[in-house]
Amino acid sequence: MNKKKKESIFIKEVKRDIHTFRRLKGKERLGFVWDYYRFKIIVALFSLFVIILFAHLLWEGQKPCRLRVCVVLNNEDYCDAWFDPFIKELCSDGKPGKVEVNQDQPFDYHNRYYYLHEIEVMTTISSRRMDVAVCGPDMYTYLLAINACAPLDTLLSPGLSSTLAQEGKLVKSTAGLRQNDDGSLDKSEAVEGFFAVDLSDTAFGREYNEKQNLEEGEEKAPLYGVIISNTDHAEDSVKLITALSSP
Repeated sequence: MNKKKKESIFIKEVKRDIHTFRRLKGKERLGFVWDYYRFKIIVALFSLFVIILFAHLLWEGQKPCRLRVCVVLNNEDYCDAWFDPFIKELCSDGKPGKVEVNQDQPFDYHNRYYYLHEIEVMTTISSRRMDVAVCGPDMYTYLLAINACAPLDTLLSPGLSSTLAQEGKLVKSTAGLRQNDDGSLDKSEAVEGFFAVDLSDTAFGREYNEKQNLEEGEEKAPLYGVIISNTDHAEDSVKLITALSSP
């Protein structure tokens, strides 16, 4: 004779819970489910949220985008009034893709959670979701450290590059510097180049960089325009830097 297959503990528990659930009524059933399955429900809902979020990011990533900008000003202002007409003019050529301007990315080395700011920026750059950065000294220093700045003298037109250099707006910096455990600088991978435009004395800078909360004796922080080295939208990035550099 064939022996009857022994039921697993899991099956027995399920049958027991179903039997208990059927005996209960109304709110008792809800209380039973919550008491015995709340952790499973929470895990299931969290997993569902992660799946939906991943699917949304994947879907958004498939949409055509012609320019992604990260703006981290030296104050709490928003610069939609400047970017709205720029975006309208840029997109007037009829090319597909939208322009995304992120003005909510914090980056402040005086913040105790600055390392999270670094992780967010690095993740955004590595996933190619940043083409241009408009930022203060803290974020610019980090972009230099991870060698994320494209050399502007090779991307900008010779005329604009020469003009910005003569005006002192083309910033020469050292990228790729590393700090050793003993605090000394490792210059083995360091590269010098013109990696940013100083926007402080431009129309954009005078509008959005003048108002800063400064302590006594503290000077105003400069504002930089940077093209990210792994950008897939170099042409539109140059157009943005050119517009930002307007006196």
